[in-house]
Amino acid sequence: MSPFYPASLVSSCTTRRSAPDRIAISHLLLLLFLGLAGDQTRRRREMDASYRRAGAGGGSAPRSVEDIFKDYRARRSAILRALTHEVEDFYAQCDPEKENLCLYGYANEAWEVALPAEEVPTELPEPALGINFARDGMNRRDWLALVAVHSDSWLVSVAFYYAARLNRNERKRLFGMINDLPTVFEVVSGGVKQSRERDRSISDNSGRNKLSVKQTSEPHIENNVREPDEGYDEDDGDHSETLCGTCGGIYSADEFWIGCDMCEKWYHGKCVKITPAKAESIKQYKCPSCSKRPRPM
Repeated sequence: MSPFYPASLVSSCTTRRSAPDRIAISHLLLLLFLGLAGDQTRRRREMDASYRRAGAGGGSAPRSVEDIFKDYRARRSAILRALTHEVEDFYAQCDPEKENLCLYGYANEAWEVALPAEEVPTELPEPALGINFARDGMNRRDWLALVAVHSDSWLVSVAFYYAARLNRNERKRLFGMINDLPTVFEVVSGGVKQSRERDRSISDNSGRNKLSVKQTSEPHIENNVREPDEGYDEDDGDHSETLCGTCGGIYSADEFWIGCDMCEKWYHGKCVKITPAKAESIKQYKCPSCSKRPRPM
């Protein structure tokens, strides 16, 4: 008999009993075994979820400013994809009839709508709880913006959880790197405005496919980001950075970009799965959003 069974149960099993008593005792032992197995399975699932949420696919938690920022960008990219290109899937998963759900972005750029962690305290800060409850009671655009605001808060909290051991200057540098990127809310709500004039000048020099052979000698243009409650100044409307329409990342000369001929937005090649070789054979490129739009009658 296994050592974890109570002595009273063991003795009762070895004593001569009637058939109904033996059946009842067998059921009791079976329930005890299933309960222990269920606890082990639950703990294993919680551990798997904890690793997944921490992004520890095999490596340790990020410690340097650069590694923490890389983790932040990956999680941010995952959430942006959930709220933009894969928004239909995200919307369907946030069923108000289900329990409290959260939106997680992982360090491998995957996203998940899942129940919150059961362990207390949690290994990492948790995102907003119960995002699914307000889905049908709000305008869809407003609901997505609300999820985006809470996601921004969660992303920063995770980054500075990892930054606890950094010194003052390192934390300041990390905040500056994070602050250089548009927030999820700004991207989702359309608060980030791309410079049309700059896009056109780049398009003239990049051929029919708008390949990202952008000139590194171009002057750096100050980022023009609209705050949630502020409008754009009329004088600054044509001086914003070129931002990726998918992840919101700022243009970098060492990355391949491609522009949509329909909406004139620019994208990282990796974000829309287009390589330079593939772009050469495309006469007119349409981004994923424009490709899904129905043709006008």
